[in-house]
Amino acid sequence: MHMGNFQSFLGTFKETSLACILDLGGLLAGFMIALQLGVFEITPWAIALYPAIISVKAIITGLLTGRLSTALHLGTAYPRFFGNTKSFYKLLSAMVVLTLTTSATISLVAMLFGSLFWGVTISEFPAILTVMVATLSLGLLITVITIKFTFISFKRSLDPDTIVYPAVSILANILITFLYIVVLNLYFSVGQWAIVIFGLINVGLVLAVLPLNARDREFRQIIKESLPTILLVAFLVNITGTFLKGISNIVNGNRTIYTVYPAMIDMMGDAGLIVSSAATVKLTLGVLSPTLGAIKNHAKSILSAWVSTFMFFVVIAVVALAVNGPFTGIALGNLLLILLVSNVIAFAAIVLVLFAISILTFKYGLDPDNFVIPLVSALADALTTIALFVALLLLF
Repeated sequence: MHMGNFQSFLGTFKETSLACILDLGGLLAGFMIALQLGVFEITPWAIALYPAIISVKAIITGLLTGRLSTALHLGTAYPRFFGNTKSFYKLLSAMVVLTLTTSATISLVAMLFGSLFWGVTISEFPAILTVMVATLSLGLLITVITIKFTFISFKRSLDPDTIVYPAVSILANILITFLYIVVLNLYFSVGQWAIVIFGLINVGLVLAVLPLNARDREFRQIIKESLPTILLVAFLVNITGTFLKGISNIVNGNRTIYTVYPAMIDMMGDAGLIVSSAATVKLTLGVLSPTLGAIKNHAKSILSAWVSTFMFFVVIAVVALAVNGPFTGIALGNLLLILLVSNVIAFAAIVLVLFAISILTFKYGLDPDNFVIPLVSALADALTTIALFVALLLLF
């Protein structure tokens, strides 16, 4: 391999491996699901909503970190909570409104998918809406953590794309998984009124900030630019949830699959973002032509990212089986076969789809913060879940 090509291969491998190391934290989220599997099995929508919960929190977190990092570098926001600029508080207000809007939108779409594919009746819509709003309302705590982390990262000159967003994303996944489990347990043990108060936090904040910002141009622009992506993602995450529901039917309580699932989608999503981001840079520099056939000239970056995810899929399989047991050669071989087959299927699909998106991004100048990154993340989650579903159908 030519030295320049080797350096390119090694650079992408290191970047993907760093992201995968951070994504190992997803095993904690998966382990929490495995421990609380009983609460997810009470009703079909409980497990089907999980991808929507983590994807939406990741998308809002991504929108926030992207815009806030840009504002900090432009000087239109300062790295502090109090005494900040109007732009900062407009952004914060927009995130509050988007959180409630997204909760309601996904609940409506979930009801459609639920009635068609999950065996859910219209009478369960209030439960879905209440649980979704309550969970994401509590998830506003993650917004505060995200902002603080972004401030610290800016002060220390850390790269928002390779350090800030991946680290905050995995922390958000762990916390939102914990909060979702808490909300589900309260709902099924005490009742709907036990969690309504959590949802009222978000509703109250929206009622407070909306009258102050509704006519503001900057505020409306953030909402306007973000809503189309959220509406599209609302359908994607419910497709993901439908296939996760199918996975739960196949594995029938196998805790290792639930343990590895959050880490799987995190790793494949980050690998896809790294590959598509590198492709966008090459397209901008004129190294790649904006055609699907040019993917062969991006092969070394694709291969290095795949090798990294393949390697870390082995790691999460070993850890998940060691935690859940029984750790035998046959059990490990079976789990590895399922995960590695799903890895190959998912990575091939993600690369093809995301390379096409990179070309569209280049041709039409789409905003990576408001459109590309959230869409890529949701697509990667869906394709990885579908790949795992197919692998389980073939091998489980």
